[in-house]
Amino acid sequence: MTDILFCCTDTPPAPWLEGLHAALPDARITVWQPGAPQAEYAVVWAPPQQFLDEQPRLRALFNIGAGVDALLKLRIPPGCRVVRLDDAGMAVQMAEYVCHAVIRHFREFDAYEAAEREGRWAFRKPRLRQDFPVGVMGLGVLGERVARALAHFEFPVQGWSRSPKAVEGVRTFHGTEGLQDFLGASRVLVNLLPLTPDTTDILRRETLSRLQPGGYVVNVARGAHLVEDDLLQLLDSGHLAGATLDVFRTEPLPAGHPFWGHPRVTVTPHTSARTLRAESIAQIARKIDALRQGAPSVAGEVDPARGY
Repeated sequence: MTDILFCCTDTPPAPWLEGLHAALPDARITVWQPGAPQAEYAVVWAPPQQFLDEQPRLRALFNIGAGVDALLKLRIPPGCRVVRLDDAGMAVQMAEYVCHAVIRHFREFDAYEAAEREGRWAFRKPRLRQDFPVGVMGLGVLGERVARALAHFEFPVQGWSRSPKAVEGVRTFHGTEGLQDFLGASRVLVNLLPLTPDTTDILRRETLSRLQPGGYVVNVARGAHLVEDDLLQLLDSGHLAGATLDVFRTEPLPAGHPFWGHPRVTVTPHTSARTLRAESIAQIARKIDALRQGAPSVAGEVDPARGY
């Protein structure tokens, strides 16, 4: 019998165990407690180092999210694969969120909302899509879905990734040599990069200043990508018109933080794409079955050297 441990911080285990039992009826699935017997697989979110230290025989860790930056900071047992969710319902949510943020800015719905609060009937001159090219940083499963969705609304869309990618309807750039041209071709910047040592602080004065005047920033990846003071200074100088931020260096965002109440910043509580339990369980179960049957690899395996 296959032993699977569930170790997900701040996640009620009962519905997950019920779904995993239904999907993997021949497996023994239990919530991890210190000193638990050895297991072959684990379903995790923000596990403590003690859990990993006590489970040296793990064959694979299944992270119930797309981001694995926190997990990779821990000491992973040798030979243990790290597998992230490659969609599980998150891509369409992310596309919804980003398209809403971009269209809200482009159509100036924030100005209409302000006029409504003041009881003013205020018409605004339509703006041209070709004047609002959108750059998507990161063209993984989520980034590609977002880029395609934006292109559907006929925005000029370009994407940037570490290695070459081809996405229909999207102009692509790659590598360090392509980053500057990508930024200069973008007025709206959407960040969907994984968090690695190379991408930490990538949204800083040097890069954000290269956006076209009146630039707009949408960060839905990780708070550590953004140098917050640099963003605020560029907003106050007028080079950037605004930002929609879903992720922050400290979460929850502390009371009194300058982003709260800033007239050009929209804040949401890390909700752009939430894990959908049923879809996640089905995906994890398929991958565990594949590994049990001897598959050499499964979708979503993380390369620790790259960090994603």
